Amino acid sequence: MYIEQLSLKNYRNYEELDIPFKNKVNVILGENAQGKTNVMESIFVLAMAKSHRTSNDKDLIRWDKEYAKIEGRINKQHSSIPMQLLISKKGKKAKCNHIEQQKLSQYVGNMNVVMFAPEDLNLVKGSPQVRRRFIDMEIGQVSPIYLHDMSQYQKILQQRNHYLKMMQLKRQTDYVMLDVLTEQFIQVASKILHKRFEFIRLLENLAKPIHKDISRGVEELEIKYKPSVDVCEEQDLSKMIIHFEEKFSKVKAKEIERGTTLFGPHRDDLLFFVNQREVQTFGSQGQQRTTALSVKLAEIELIQSEIGEYPILLLDDVLSELDDFRQSHLLNAIQGKVQTFVTTTSVEGIDHQTLKEASIFIVKSGEIEWEN
Repeated sequence: MYIEQLSLKNYRNYEELDIPFKNKVNVILGENAQGKTNVMESIFVLAMAKSHRTSNDKDLIRWDKEYAKIEGRINKQHSSIPMQLLISKKGKKAKCNHIEQQKLSQYVGNMNVVMFAPEDLNLVKGSPQVRRRFIDMEIGQVSPIYLHDMSQYQKILQQRNHYLKMMQLKRQTDYVMLDVLTEQFIQVASKILHKRFEFIRLLENLAKPIHKDISRGVEELEIKYKPSVDVCEEQDLSKMIIHFEEKFSKVKAKEIERGTTLFGPHRDDLLFFVNQREVQTFGSQGQQRTTALSVKLAEIELIQSEIGEYPILLLDDVLSELDDFRQSHLLNAIQGKVQTFVTTTSVEGIDHQTLKEASIFIVKSGEIEWEN
């Protein structure tokens, strides 16, 4: 899978941009604050219908304009598919192959990307929210059902929290309504956990040998899902549901007292262990970076195993954050098989065949020149 053509209109600092890409490494060069990351972000947004940098879609629209438009032509399984995302103050409209998608969950997954930016090094040492977001975005790319379940979960969670807040303030006293919301919550939460356990098992199986290779055979990586309710991967859905029901019956009074939902997928976490020691707490910075790199490379292979094609890789200013050995390992892993976009201020000091054969794009003040 690769993107052949990208067109932007009123996107961030780009009034108009129309740019062709080849199915190889594409290096986007330029000083800071010129628009390198905006190009990278637009590819991510075209795929995921949301940014990795902001939760406010209005930030993506060029100043004083009504809308932003991203269009791309994706080569997928030897056919060329046009994709379009229109972002306005009223919301988003998405088209795939000229057909408007009624739900974004139907749109996401038509184009697959893996983003690796400096903030992704926080995957290991950052907050649980960072890791939950990582899980949700990666499963969502290969499972529209999961995206639908997550959307349902967020709605029910919001309703349940609102009702618990009303009960806390004594504005509601109907326990039957709370029980109905709890039952709806448990049904969808169990499905989400079941899928997350499955995803983490696949990810760990792929990340383990990669990590061992990068660490020159001296480190063993383990990835464990840490649910907020006492359930485990071996349980089927019916057993998970029973555990959830038992937990929520015990904490009902406490949840009303606090006015919020205390347990569920929105409070779960992901743990990384190297040689049986937790990397978040006890790992060196090098171990944390190797873990993050291993997980990202495993993610590429996982998507390929699920959809039969490699995703597009976005390396946003991350090469400068890696030492020579990890840099080489990353570039060797993608060489010749993954369309890759690299943003950097300079390629000096990066001595690798992959970059020598790359297409170079030079960005200055929202204008791009290239040599193919």
